[in-house]
Amino acid sequence: MSENKGLLGSGWAMVMRNRRYIFWFWLLNLALAMAGAAGFHRQAAAVLDHSLYSKGVVRGFDLGVFVEMLVRPEFGPTAASHDAAVGFAVFFFAFTALFLPGVFQGYSSTYRLPREDFFRACGRNLWRFIRLLVVAGIVLGVVAGLLFGLHGVLEEKARESTNEMLLPYVQLIGLVVIFLVMAALRIWFDLAEVDVVLSDEWAVRRSIRAGFRHTWRNLGPLLASYVVTTVVAAIILLAGICVWRYWIAPDRIVMAFAVSQLTLLLLLIPRFWQRGIAVSYWQQKMLAPVVRSAPVVPQPAPDLAAVGGPSVEPEQA
Repeated sequence: MSENKGLLGSGWAMVMRNRRYIFWFWLLNLALAMAGAAGFHRQAAAVLDHSLYSKGVVRGFDLGVFVEMLVRPEFGPTAASHDAAVGFAVFFFAFTALFLPGVFQGYSSTYRLPREDFFRACGRNLWRFIRLLVVAGIVLGVVAGLLFGLHGVLEEKARESTNEMLLPYVQLIGLVVIFLVMAALRIWFDLAEVDVVLSDEWAVRRSIRAGFRHTWRNLGPLLASYVVTTVVAAIILLAGICVWRYWIAPDRIVMAFAVSQLTLLLLLIPRFWQRGIAVSYWQQKMLAPVVRSAPVVPQPAPDLAAVGGPSVEPEQA
């Protein structure tokens, strides 16, 4: 891979060479989502299957009908369906942490990664990823809490001002700053994840330091690449919502399901694109150069007699 290729282009090439990963993650998400929604489906069917009032949610979404269904005694406790949905969401997060090392290994390979090598990379890096995600969760949570707390304080100060336009400006600028800071932190730990896998680094702290150092040195190109992919994801989401809202009739359940799943499938592309950008940057900037050692050819010893060196006379008897 040429080193002068842009991060967006090289990352996109990795995604296109390994499109199967997107499909398998979408299928995993669909299976866990259906399992998580099964509890709510059973509870809702106990009410809606025996009531003509259910037309309020079949031919559109009626908030009043939905709330009344939740409070009906036949529906049962909402915690039953809520806990199942949260549990399967945690399962998806765990499977993502398990399979991402194999994705990184496949992106960095110039050939189709065999199934055995994919799962070997997943198992080898599982404990490293768990440690790295714990550190990332702590850092992201603390920084997000501080940023949103500061944003709330600035909003209160803006409300006390006599300038009516100050509050919306503070809200908009504050959210943009929070997004950029959290995106930079995301880049930091994405590079650390890639370095843990591709460098086969057991000491996670070294990869965290390396990811922070490279993020700080090349924040502009990395952040611009991530912002572009985020904009693409936002466009896909808005397009999917518009198609679902204005082009699909409320009673066409199959079409609504197909559009929603197609939207979710396409939303995985920017996500994997960002992973490809991280792998591409690692190959261009963080990969340690390989020093090729030339074989040492032994030189024959010089012939002293031929070059006029000292000669040894035989001793006289």
